Amino acid sequence: MKFRMFMSAIFKPRNLGLLLLFAGISAALVAVLDVGVLQSLIPFELNTSTAITYVPAIFLYLVFVGQTLLNKDFHEKFNRKEKIRNIQDLNFSCSRLANEAKKHVSSTYLQKLRKVMEDKTDIVNSFFKGEHSFIKERIVEQTLNLVQAYIKLSVNFCKRSRELSEMDVGDIANRINANMRKLNFASDPHIVQDIKNLIEMDERIINRLKEEKKDIERIAAKLDYMESTVNMFRHQIMSSIETAEMVEKLETAVNEATALDNVLEERRRNKINL
Repeated sequence: MKFRMFMSAIFKPRNLGLLLLFAGISAALVAVLDVGVLQSLIPFELNTSTAITYVPAIFLYLVFVGQTLLNKDFHEKFNRKEKIRNIQDLNFSCSRLANEAKKHVSSTYLQKLRKVMEDKTDIVNSFFKGEHSFIKERIVEQTLNLVQAYIKLSVNFCKRSRELSEMDVGDIANRINANMRKLNFASDPHIVQDIKNLIEMDERIINRLKEEKKDIERIAAKLDYMESTVNMFRHQIMSSIETAEMVEKLETAVNEATALDNVLEERRRNKINL
C-alpha cells in the first residue's frame, strides 16, 4: 500500500506538470549555457554541465512529491481510492467464486446463491451511487466478506451432504448384528476381544455419521441465516440505515461461517470410507 501511495504521488498530474515545467526551464538554461539545443533534448547524452543544470529540476520535483505525501487531503483521497479498489476486488472475487460454485451446489442452493448474488449487486451499486461514509464502507466490505464465506460454506456443505447421503449404514448395522451373534457363541477370550473391538469400531463410525448429519442440519440453518443477513443489510443500506452494530454482526457472522467451513473441509479430507 505504501508503494502504491508513493507511485500515486509520483504520477500525480500536478507533480508531473511541475516536472515538465522544471525540465523546460532546465532545457532553456542548457541552451543559454551554449551546451546545444539538440543535446539538451537527449538527457542520456548530457555532459557534466547539462546534468548539473537538470539536478535542481529533479530536486524541486522530489520536494513537491514529498509535500504531496505529507498532505492530509492527498492521504484521504488515496485511502478512499484504496477502499474503492478493495471493494471492487472483493466484488470480483465474489463473482468468481459464485461462477465456480455453480458446478458444485445443488439446484436448491443454486437458487439461494443467485438470490444472495442479486442482493450483493444491489449493495455494491448502492455503495457507488450513495454518499460516502466510513460506516457504509465497512458494512459493504464486511457484507462482501460474508458473501464470500457463504459461497465457500455452501459449496463444502453441498459436497459433504452428497457424500453423507451416499453412505449406507445398513451394511454396518448388519455387520454389528452378525458380530453380536458371533459373540454369543465365542468362548476364546482373544476372539471375544477381537469381536468386541470390531463392534466398537463400527459403532463409532455410526455415531460419527450421526453427529455429522446433525452438524449438516446446523450448517443448513446457518446458511439460511447468512442469506437472510445479506438480504436484511441490503434493505438497510438502500434505506441509509448504517450503524457500527451492523459491522459487528457481520464480522461475527463471517468468523462463524469461516470456522464452520474449516470444519467441513477437515471432515471432507478425513472422510469415512464405508
